[in-house]
Amino acid sequence: MSLIGDDIVVLARSWVGTPYHHQASIKQVGTDCLGLVRGVYRELYGKEPENIPTYSSDWAEASGVETMLEGANRHLERVAVADAVPGDVLIFRFRRGTLAKHAGILSAENRMVHALEGARVSEIYLGSWWRRRIAAVFRYPRVS
Repeated sequence: MSLIGDDIVVLARSWVGTPYHHQASIKQVGTDCLGLVRGVYRELYGKEPENIPTYSSDWAEASGVETMLEGANRHLERVAVADAVPGDVLIFRFRRGTLAKHAGILSAENRMVHALEGARVSEIYLGSWWRRRIAAVFRYPRVS
């Protein structure tokens, strides 16, 4: 079976409704944005991409390291923002000059599935506010 973006979108959408829970990654029980990306990865490949150490909600500010981008570079394939297609992972910076610390999965040309503190996993419109904050786009490696 060949993995394509549509398969990833189906998996991502199956997480919709999962409550937000910091550091978690269990479908319909609890997840954060990284947990969503990790959970889809597990469903695709049958394993965790790597052991994730405990992290605080201000981990990026405290470390000063691009931890999320570095992790994505280790396990996913970076693509140009202009080449993003459904199924790709979007990494965001909430403010210019800050470290990237949010992720979502592109589900359609102008939609993404993501987990945001205080809300359940949802599929939202990817408007200009979000687009201006994209720091990088990554693709799950294809399996055949």
